[in-house]
Amino acid sequence: MKPHHHAAVASAALPNTRQRLYIRYYVAITADLIVLGLLSQFWDRVQISSFTSGLVAAILLQLLLQLTLWIEHAASQPFKDKTSWQAKAGRVFVAWFILFSSKLVMLWTIGLILGDSIHFYGALHGALPFIATVVCMILAEELAFRTFGALESPDEQG
Repeated sequence: MKPHHHAAVASAALPNTRQRLYIRYYVAITADLIVLGLLSQFWDRVQISSFTSGLVAAILLQLLLQLTLWIEHAASQPFKDKTSWQAKAGRVFVAWFILFSSKLVMLWTIGLILGDSIHFYGALHGALPFIATVVCMILAEELAFRTFGALESPDEQG
C-alpha cells in the first residue's frame, strides 16, 4: 500500500467520541479564524495585527462560546418543565440576557488577553462590530457542519 493511502484507511474507521470532539472544535476554530481573517482584511471595523493573534482569538472565542452555551443551558433548567407563559417568557429573557451579556464579557476578555493586537471599532466601543463578528462566526460554523452532514451518503445513515 502506498504511504498516502494509509490516511484514507485510517479515516475510514468510525471515529470515537474524543475524535469527533476534536474534529468538531478543529472545524469550529478554523471557521472562526477564517471569519476573523476575512473581516480583518475587508472590514475596517475589525483589526487584527497578526495571524497568531487571530488564532488565539479564534480559540479563546470558541472556549468562551462553549462556556456561554453551558451557562445558558444550566440557567434555563429551572424553566424546563414549566408550561406557563411566564415561565416561557422567563426562559427567553434569561437566555437572551446571558447570550447578549456574554458578548460584552467576551469583548472585554479579548481586550484583556490580546490587548492592542485585536481591535473592534464602532458603536458601543466596538461591541456592535464584535457581535456582528460572532454572528458571522456562528453562521460559518453552522455552514461547515451542515455541509459535513449533507455529505453523508444515505446508505451510511443507518
